[in-house]
Amino acid sequence: MKNHNICLLIALVTLIHSVAVGQGATQPPTLRVEGEVSQPLTLQSSDLAKINRIQVRATDHDGKEHGFSGFAVADILQKAGATMGSQLRGKNMNKYLLVRSKDGYQTVFSLAELDSSFTDHLILLADQEDGHPLPADKGPFRIIVPGEKKHARWTWGVTTFIVRSAKE
Repeated sequence: MKNHNICLLIALVTLIHSVAVGQGATQPPTLRVEGEVSQPLTLQSSDLAKINRIQVRATDHDGKEHGFSGFAVADILQKAGATMGSQLRGKNMNKYLLVRSKDGYQTVFSLAELDSSFTDHLILLADQEDGHPLPADKGPFRIIVPGEKKHARWTWGVTTFIVRSAKE
């Protein structure tokens, strides 16, 4: 009986250790911002919580209106030092944002599409839908583009923002 208890204790310690070193433990969701930015970032939910939270209502793929909550993509890019505002002119007008998802899907936005000095449209990095965290298959982050007729850029499972310049 004593050997049996020792075996159980060893199994328990091994399980606790494997969780502590990350085996089986889930990593917190992150968003990487990289490319032509002055300060590349890896943002977790706690970092995003320091950015102004915005709520929008928009019609999703299912044809129903939903409430989405998250962060203006432009605010995230400004935090990373992307070319925005008064700097977004001349040769900088060829800059764009490439959005990558965990499944390999990619979409593109010109920086002017995201900048409030060019447009009143808001593009959102959502982490909530109808007051709840996004479902696992659509999260942890999702791009919402209210008013677009097609939802091709409503990217699910967003992992990375990359700012680049278009080249000839």
